[in-house]
Amino acid sequence: MSADSVIPFAFESLPVRGALIHMSRSWRRMQRDHDYDALLTETLGHSAAATALIAQSLKFDGVITLQIQGSGSLKMLVMQCTNDMQLRGMATMGEGTSASDFVELTAAAHCAITVDNGDRPYQGIVEIDGESLSTSLEHYFERSVQVPSHVALVANEDVAGGMLLQQVPGQNIDEDDWTRLHFLAKTLVSKDFEGEAGIELIRKLFSEDDVRVHKARAVDFRCRCSDRKVEEVLKMLGEKESRAALDERGEIEVICEYCGEKRSFDSVDVSRLFAANSVPGSDSVQ
Repeated sequence: MSADSVIPFAFESLPVRGALIHMSRSWRRMQRDHDYDALLTETLGHSAAATALIAQSLKFDGVITLQIQGSGSLKMLVMQCTNDMQLRGMATMGEGTSASDFVELTAAAHCAITVDNGDRPYQGIVEIDGESLSTSLEHYFERSVQVPSHVALVANEDVAGGMLLQQVPGQNIDEDDWTRLHFLAKTLVSKDFEGEAGIELIRKLFSEDDVRVHKARAVDFRCRCSDRKVEEVLKMLGEKESRAALDERGEIEVICEYCGEKRSFDSVDVSRLFAANSVPGSDSVQ
């Protein structure tokens, strides 16, 4: 089993379903072209695990986007995961800013979760009203989605992981059982995800319960940038502005904030791009 995976599971005797996610290789790749401090690394890792846990339940081709935007320490955080568990994300801090904890990092920020099936995207607002992203998401699931949930998230520079437990809609669960599951999930720490955390971790955590584990799904870092998408951005910028940038620098260099891929455009490229019958570039991804 791949260490980078999400494992759905369900309780035989309780109306609860869940999923466990563990990322190492893909998580380290996401950080490769960035220099995040420890707090931002943890927050981005929590966002990666949470977004993938939500995406694994999609029953259609689509993308889940978790976005935190603010005017304080955290300027922007974007995490995206497709229904086939291809993940990418990035974050930027405000210039000259710093934070000592999650509350300070996300002060004056708002969070949104967008579900895009290619037809009519749906967006829900997540109120950042707790001391962690997991608490904020629990409030979101209960208030906006009406699905009581427990969310446990862990992350450091080496691993990102977590667990999502949700009550099955329309069924009742004893409050003591629900509280017990909450405390068990909250015992998860980064050390639990060293190596290949998977089925054995689920069994160890819920040793008193009969748990049915479903097939693990691989999680991969995958950026969806392409030559064509970059060319579309330059077209939106306009020929005048593009040529002005070209005259100033000799070439236009575009760096993807997600994967670090560099694409350069010289005068020949710009002329082709704005020609009346130009042929679009490759739509291959990195």
